Amino acid sequence: MGVYHRPIVLDTALRLLAETGARPMAGGTDLFPADATTTAWGEPGLDQADLLDLSGLDDLASIDDLGDRVEIGALVTWAEALSSSLPPWFDAVRAAARAVGGAQIQNRGTIAGNLCNASPAADGVPPLLALDARVRLASAGRTRELALADFVLGNRRTALQPDELLTHIVVPKPPADARSAFLKLGARRYLVISIAMVASTMILDEAGRIGDARIAVGACSAVAQRLGALEARIEGLSPAEAAASVTGADLAGLAPIDDIRASADYRRHAALVLVRRAIAGQSVRLAA
Repeated sequence: MGVYHRPIVLDTALRLLAETGARPMAGGTDLFPADATTTAWGEPGLDQADLLDLSGLDDLASIDDLGDRVEIGALVTWAEALSSSLPPWFDAVRAAARAVGGAQIQNRGTIAGNLCNASPAADGVPPLLALDARVRLASAGRTRELALADFVLGNRRTALQPDELLTHIVVPKPPADARSAFLKLGARRYLVISIAMVASTMILDEAGRIGDARIAVGACSAVAQRLGALEARIEGLSPAEAAASVTGADLAGLAPIDDIRASADYRRHAALVLVRRAIAGQSVRLAA
């Protein structure tokens, strides 16, 4: 039986992490299912590991508006993100929160844990990429920030060092009139792993044309990808014009795979349709 730690101060948590190498745990909604798979194959499970339960760190359990940015603590759950009062530019994160598991998962699972798990189908990554989010990483000796795009390195791989915890997701506040959207395709409406997903954040000028666009595609590569060339190309177009102009060539940087949920070709086509819908949907939002 491993040792169970539940600190209530971040500095204590960081010291314990450095000294014991205990496995950090927040909501546990990714950790425990993975453990069930591990033990089913006869390998050592969580009952043999030291655990560092972060749930007592109340300083990491809030969403804070700090003027030029919003900081989402590592213990903020999907349900708390869903009920937040942030402006419409946060809608993509709220939409992702609705799509994560069911109510039990949303009330227990954390956005930060979703990022640290680094699944190619992690619902939190595309909307936060489209918001230019950063992550704050802390160890006993230092604090550093990385762009989310530099944090998630591959399938289940991140830049997190063994002695570090992700303490906050830092979102620079876009203009108040920015709008965001999140679209997810799965085999059913809820309780499903993504086949493809798209998030967008856009700012329209007074004429209803795109002044700034950020578009990210998930579940179609080992890491969710921003479509930088497309973002630049559609500036100055109306959402309808921009959506109609999107072709498969704009998604050439994606690398979808064949698996039990979908073929690579289907994923590529689904991503193309979702990108068009996410852009075109901005016209509907402007009219509303």
